[in-house]
Amino acid sequence: MRRCFELAKQGEGNVAPNPMVGAVLVFNDLIIGEGYHSEFGKEHAEVNCINNVANEHLHLINQSTLYVSLEPCSHFGKTPPCTNSIIEKKIPKVVIGCQDSFLQVDGRGIETLRTAGIEVVCPILEEDALDLNKRFFTFHAKHRPYIILKWAQTANAMIAQNNYSRLLISHEITNRQVHKWRSEEASILVGTTTALLDNPSLTNRLWPGKTPIRLVIDSNLKIQATSYLLDGSVQTIVFNSIKQEQVGATLYFKLLGNKSWVSQISEALHQMNIQSLLVEGGANLLQSFIDENYWDEARVITNTTMEVSEGLKAPILKNAEKYYSEAVEKDLIQYYRRIMAS
Repeated sequence: MRRCFELAKQGEGNVAPNPMVGAVLVFNDLIIGEGYHSEFGKEHAEVNCINNVANEHLHLINQSTLYVSLEPCSHFGKTPPCTNSIIEKKIPKVVIGCQDSFLQVDGRGIETLRTAGIEVVCPILEEDALDLNKRFFTFHAKHRPYIILKWAQTANAMIAQNNYSRLLISHEITNRQVHKWRSEEASILVGTTTALLDNPSLTNRLWPGKTPIRLVIDSNLKIQATSYLLDGSVQTIVFNSIKQEQVGATLYFKLLGNKSWVSQISEALHQMNIQSLLVEGGANLLQSFIDENYWDEARVITNTTMEVSEGLKAPILKNAEKYYSEAVEKDLIQYYRRIMAS
């Protein structure tokens, strides 16, 4: 099963809104096939696993056990049901990491296999299997994207100088790590001040992989047409209070003034089937997500040797527990989870 998880992660950033899935076919402790879901719209892990069995092992398929990190689908979507392939190949036993809570699956795949006479064992390493697809499960259970907050701060917890001049806090190696994070998420968000002062492109330049959908809050449409965010190179959504309009690759999405913009953005992303969100700033925007409890993870980069005497204070996390930290040159990266109410 752990090998299934390793395989599944190879599809990270490319399979959403589908979950990441890995599969391994085993005959008497011999792995005869492996596969994973590599790209949205293409074959699922189970089918790839079966198709990757070498010719000399084809006669063993109907005597083997299929391990799969997530319950096989039993409905027609972009591809036929995976349960059909398992049944057709007469695989006698399937071991599953966790059940799929997605409405069109949610136990139906397991039931279909058992009805066909296949032995099903589920769950195995369930906590790890759920964590693997935390974005997918959060999206369907909470009807909002999985939300990750990120910022860089000085050793005395400042994210900018008082005059808002550009402050290069994190190391170049850490910056590449940030671009890796971007490649793993469906969308990325900044506020008006960040867009106006920094003119970010929010593209994935320092790591291979897709650039996320760019999101920016621009209530009164102050951002100039010459801004990188409006260059049309990447799908971009501008949340504002003035208009609803599609202009090339840019969608102007009008929000209501009498309701929390954080909740409205989360609802809009759910409606658009955008499963994850990386919030990169600024401080007020990040604090709004924290104060309204719209976050799941936070990644805080601290330059341990840099201090500024006066500046813009970093956000303050609430209901957070640190679960991991790593040092990159002079940077300390700390990872937090939001503590859920009991």
